[in-house]
Amino acid sequence: MFKFVSAAPPESVHVLRDPSSGLDGVIVLHSTRRGPAAGGCRLWSYSSSTEAAKDAARLAEGMAYKNALADLPLGGGKAVLRLPPGPFDRRSLFQAFGREVAKLQGSYVTAEDVGTTVSDMQIASGTCRHVAGLTAVQGRPGGDPSPWTALGVFISMQEAVRRKFGADLKGMTVAVQGLGSVGSHLCGLLHGAGVKLVVAEPRSDVVARVACRYEATIVGLDAILDTKCEIFAPCALGAVIDEHAVKRLRARIVCGGANNVLATDEDGYRLADRGVLYAPDYVVNAGGIINVAAEYLGWNTEEAEMRVRQTGQRLTDVLDFADRKGLASHHAANDLARQRITASQPGWKMEVV
Repeated sequence: MFKFVSAAPPESVHVLRDPSSGLDGVIVLHSTRRGPAAGGCRLWSYSSSTEAAKDAARLAEGMAYKNALADLPLGGGKAVLRLPPGPFDRRSLFQAFGREVAKLQGSYVTAEDVGTTVSDMQIASGTCRHVAGLTAVQGRPGGDPSPWTALGVFISMQEAVRRKFGADLKGMTVAVQGLGSVGSHLCGLLHGAGVKLVVAEPRSDVVARVACRYEATIVGLDAILDTKCEIFAPCALGAVIDEHAVKRLRARIVCGGANNVLATDEDGYRLADRGVLYAPDYVVNAGGIINVAAEYLGWNTEEAEMRVRQTGQRLTDVLDFADRKGLASHHAANDLARQRITASQPGWKMEVV
C-alpha cells in the first residue's frame, strides 16, 4: 500500500503490471469531482515503484488544481511508467498501457507527457478510447501540446513583469532551465519579444542549436541558478526550487513550464520572504492541458487558443487573491483550486465500455 503526503489523499491508485511488455507503473486519480481525471502519461527512470507512485500522486494533485483553475470540466490524474532497464518493445508497452486505461472506464483521460510522444498516444489509442494528444486534424486541436504550454507561460511572464517591474519583457534577461519541447518553444517566443536568453540543458546538440537560433548564452545546469536575470524559467523536471536554490537564486520572478517546481511548500514561503514573485506552476503551464481538453471534449482551435490566452488573467486573479488575503502565491493558488473543486457538483457519468 502506497502512502501519500498531500492536502488530500487521492481517490484511487491503480498499479500497472504487464511483464510481457515491460509495463510497470501506476495511475493515480486525485479527483474526479469536476469530471474525468485528466493528465498525461510520464515515462521516466525511477529507482523504485514507490518513487514512481509518489511522483504520480504529486503530479495528479497538481493536475486537479491545474484543471480547476483553468476552469476545465475535468478532474486530475496522472500516469507514471517506469522506463524499462533494457531494450523493450515500445509498441507493446503502450498497447498494454492503453488496455489499463480502458479498464478505468472513462474515469481517466491520458495524453503525452515527459518521456512520451504523440506516436505513443496513437499506439495507446488502438486499445483505448480515452486518449488525447493525438495527431491533429485540420481545424481541430490535437498533436503536441507543448507549443500551447509555452504560449501560456510566455503570456504569464508578460503579466508577471508588468506586475513586478511595471514594464514589458523587452530587454529583460530570462534564464531557461531545460530545452525540451516546452523550453525550446518558450525560447522562440521570448527571443521574438526582445529578451536576452541564458539557457541550460544537458543535451549538447540541443543547447547548441537553441543558443545559435536565439542568440542565447549557455551556462551549466547548476550554474543557471546563479545567473543574474529578471526571470528564472524552470522547464525541466520538478522540485528545482528548494531551500538551497532559494538562497542562490538571483531572479526576481520564477515562472516556467515545469510541474511541481517547489520541492516543499516551505520553499514557496521562502521565495515570498525574499520578495521573489512566484507564478504558480500549474496556473501558468496549463496551456497544454487546455489543448488536450479541447481535443477530447470536441472544442475548436479558436476556443482552445482563447482559453490559453486567458492564462495571464488567471495568474493575475491568483496574485490579487494572494494580496487580499496576505498569502504566498502558491498558497493562494492551492486555496482557490480547492475551493473550486469542493464547490463542483458532480454530474458527469463514466462511460462503461
